[in-house]
Amino acid sequence: MTETHLAIFRGRKIRRTIYQKEWWFVVNDIIEALADSRDPAQYFKRLKERDEELAKLTDTGGVQFVPPLMLDVKTPGGVQKAYCWHTEGIFRLIQSMPSPKAEPFKRWLAKVGYERIQEIENPELATKRTRLLYKLKGYSEDWIEKRMRGIAIREELTDEWKNRDVGGDLEYAILTAEISKATFGMTPSEYKKFKGLARENLRDHMDDLELIFTMLGEASTTRITKARNARGFPENKHVARQGGRIAGNARRELEKKSGQKVTTRRNYLKVPQNPKLRIGKQ
Repeated sequence: MTETHLAIFRGRKIRRTIYQKEWWFVVNDIIEALADSRDPAQYFKRLKERDEELAKLTDTGGVQFVPPLMLDVKTPGGVQKAYCWHTEGIFRLIQSMPSPKAEPFKRWLAKVGYERIQEIENPELATKRTRLLYKLKGYSEDWIEKRMRGIAIREELTDEWKNRDVGGDLEYAILTAEISKATFGMTPSEYKKFKGLARENLRDHMDDLELIFTMLGEASTTRITKARNARGFPENKHVARQGGRIAGNARRELEKKSGQKVTTRRNYLKVPQNPKLRIGKQ
């Protein structure tokens, strides 16, 4: 099930939807906004004729991007199919557009690429930029410090898993769920539902204590992993539960003494959202 919303861009309405946890945008709407074309379908066709690589990416057999999404949207003429692309695809489309309105995006993409190369050469720059982004979003210095420390603790834990014959992202997610379940009584996906989050980063919406107990669970897991020299997924899964229990016991003790729950439905930072207008469903 997907929901289609409207986003306002340069005074134009861009239809978009969340599909498989990603934003997808109606290609014709992007073209109308940046190229002032009265026939975006023909513009897109001519664009692909000039840019063979772009044309290859629009094929359903393309390997760089996932296949485009055909979304049912309501129009004055009835329900029609809308050709959509995810964010990476839209950026690639903009790179091919010979429109003055697309130039600011091209310059921004070039700047981001340059900054990424800088961060590869000097990882400290990535940390500084992350801190700045959180500050610009309105987070306090104290919260940012905890969040950055939590990122470092998380990286140390995943490095341990990597060096101890634990698989990739899927197994990391399972182990993380074990820690979270033992710490808070909820897996990360359950926690996000508890807070009313969709695509947002769960930890970016935790308050100070939630971050502290998250760090305690993961730091405890790392220390036990090293002490026991846990190898492979089954052993590390058992250790993940143990590390989470340490944080869970501490959380319950605090709740008992304070009479207040650590877990909260409130989000630490309420980021203002643009109004969304639902216009259809698939």
